[in-house]
Amino acid sequence: MAKDSHLLSPVDGKLKLDKIDPAETHGLSEAGAKATLAKDVERLSELHDLLYANRQRALLIVLQGMDSAGKDGTIRHVMQGLSPQGTVVSPFKQPTAEELSHDFLWRVHQRVPAKGGIGIFNRSHYEDVLVVRVHHLISDKVAKERLRAIRHFERELDESGVIVRKFFLHLSRQEQARRFEERRQDRRKNWKMSAADFKEAELWDQYQQAYEQAIEATSTAECPWYVVPSDHRWYRNLAVAKVLVHTLQELEMDWPKPPKDALAAD
Repeated sequence: MAKDSHLLSPVDGKLKLDKIDPAETHGLSEAGAKATLAKDVERLSELHDLLYANRQRALLIVLQGMDSAGKDGTIRHVMQGLSPQGTVVSPFKQPTAEELSHDFLWRVHQRVPAKGGIGIFNRSHYEDVLVVRVHHLISDKVAKERLRAIRHFERELDESGVIVRKFFLHLSRQEQARRFEERRQDRRKNWKMSAADFKEAELWDQYQQAYEQAIEATSTAECPWYVVPSDHRWYRNLAVAKVLVHTLQELEMDWPKPPKDALAAD
């Protein structure tokens, strides 16, 4: 995977998720992916150390996808080498009463990483234009206003030094059903399941449409969306790692010079 551009949804033009194969691997094999991922995870750790030492930029990683698309798995396998000192994972669930008393981006802005840090959003501010839209809790007019607010918010982050990389983990309906059954059979995981998971899965087409509209409206050159085929977990992990390594390498960071008195002899 020499380039990452084939994962990037078009900044301009229509996005049709049913035209992108969730099982695509771009000619790569699982056998070679394990060693490549290990190298990328190590490189990502090195780059994070540089990011933390320089304190000039921050990286915000947004992970979205249908249930069982692999948001937790991506964090576990790709971000495992990141220093806990400069990494914060933020899950976004149903808003609290306090959060609902503010604008919808209030709770999100508080969790944006400081310079030198990496923030990982497991779900994100996009829930406020996805779930609520599919369930008709907001009008199309409000949804468009929120998408416009998100574009402005992310542009502001970029201009203030926060690099934003957004990943839609693109899963097929058939693979979701297989993973649901896999979970149901696993005592370590089936306690997490609920009837609501299956109810949401019945709204598959509505969610696909909502994702298409959200990605189209908010994928920009500065804050792009990557549509990552995710039926194969190994490919999903490798693809995300490649994009993140490439993103941080483009900063061409070097170690900052120590203060003069730090090098003075006793």
